[in-house]
Amino acid sequence: MASSYRNNKKYDVFVSFRGEDTRDNFTSHLYSALCRQNIQTFIDHQLNRGDEISESLVNAIEASAISVIVFSEGYASSRWCLDELVKILECKKEYAQIVIPVFYQVDPSDVRNQTGSFGDSFSKLEERLKENTEKLQSWRNALEEAASLCGFHSPNIRRESELINEVVNHILKRMDEVFRPGDNNNQLVGLESTVEKIESLLGVESKEIWALGIWAIGGIGKTTIARATFDKISRYFEGSCFLENVRGELQRPGGLACLRQKLLSNLLKDKNVILDIGLNFRRLSRMKVLIVFDDVTCFSQLESLIGSLEWLTPVSRIIITTRNKQVLRNWGVRKIYEMGPLEYHHALELFSRHAFKRNHPDVGYEKLSSKVMKYAQGVPLAIKVLGCFLYKREKEVWESAINKLQSILHPSILEVLKISYDGLDDKEKNIFLDVACFFQGEGVNLVMKFFNASGFYPEIGISVLVDKSLIVIDFIQQDNNA
Repeated sequence: MASSYRNNKKYDVFVSFRGEDTRDNFTSHLYSALCRQNIQTFIDHQLNRGDEISESLVNAIEASAISVIVFSEGYASSRWCLDELVKILECKKEYAQIVIPVFYQVDPSDVRNQTGSFGDSFSKLEERLKENTEKLQSWRNALEEAASLCGFHSPNIRRESELINEVVNHILKRMDEVFRPGDNNNQLVGLESTVEKIESLLGVESKEIWALGIWAIGGIGKTTIARATFDKISRYFEGSCFLENVRGELQRPGGLACLRQKLLSNLLKDKNVILDIGLNFRRLSRMKVLIVFDDVTCFSQLESLIGSLEWLTPVSRIIITTRNKQVLRNWGVRKIYEMGPLEYHHALELFSRHAFKRNHPDVGYEKLSSKVMKYAQGVPLAIKVLGCFLYKREKEVWESAINKLQSILHPSILEVLKISYDGLDDKEKNIFLDVACFFQGEGVNLVMKFFNASGFYPEIGISVLVDKSLIVIDFIQQDNNA
């Protein structure tokens, strides 16, 4: 219920604050920082308030997934603020709303016990409302509860800008935990550990420029992994951009200008950025940025978009996904992560989520599902496409479809795999087709002799096919055949 509550909210964050204390300083800066991160934030701009909290404000609190309470010296002098606090804690109890206290120039113990200058403010309000003991006690209880929550204490963080950055980063982290799209559960089956490996290879805390390549055949999940990693770590960077499908976008008329515009505007957070590469890269050279170039097929694509890595700061990170390992070599990428197929149990779970809308096959479909797994070979694209294709179909249809797939590839799978094949020259295509049809499992030396005799230049041809993940050479098998 808590997750459903948060995911259906109008606002990401509600900010409760004492206007006279922080409206024109800390709270306004916090609000601006949240907006820059595209965090939908409710802040009450009313300067004049009545005695009772308005219905619209109650609705705004209920419509928020996270509440930030800025405790300042005069917070407890306002019954409006205290009523907000009570309502926020009610939402915390009833809906598991996330509550983050910020103790701005006040001590948490003074808030908890209503002592010090904070307690003086509360005492004045208490004097005016001494007849309303029930209301006063509810405020005391709320102050004690909120001050006991884990939060941020301004004297512990020297600069106000640093305090705001820490609060915003914490909010982004909590949002990442609770707002992660539900379909990610389907997307990342069996890939969670891969995301952790990628994150480790990137070394986000290291002060060196890391360019990381994710290399594999089409349909294996490179984009999914890159996107999940980007979503997880982008909050640690001053600017970030995910350029999806670079190959496809550059084939469109005006594609290069569009990609440059997106890259620079996202990194600089400026929609009206001028496409002056030299000027903008000079600005970016002072920033910590994260860039993902997805589905890159040749070195010139990267060169036209970014030039080189030399202008990046030592804490920036680049992720490149590609089917062609040579692209990464040309770019000087030393860290390359080669993605492989899913393990059988993860593949079956992913297939079941699409074919049966559950984590395992329906009763009576176990053997048929196993046949599909054998065909899909752990490739996520094939698994998802076939799962959707077979959803709610009868067993007889499954049998027919599986038999058909032995001779005719599904069009959606063929479309993705054909991209790598189309990038080959005629001799490389001939080598690939001959290997696929006649030489699977044969010794490399024998195959090389055949292609040399045929004038196919196999040394470079087979190297290209390996780099594009179209063939794999099993050196153990080769030794056995020698």
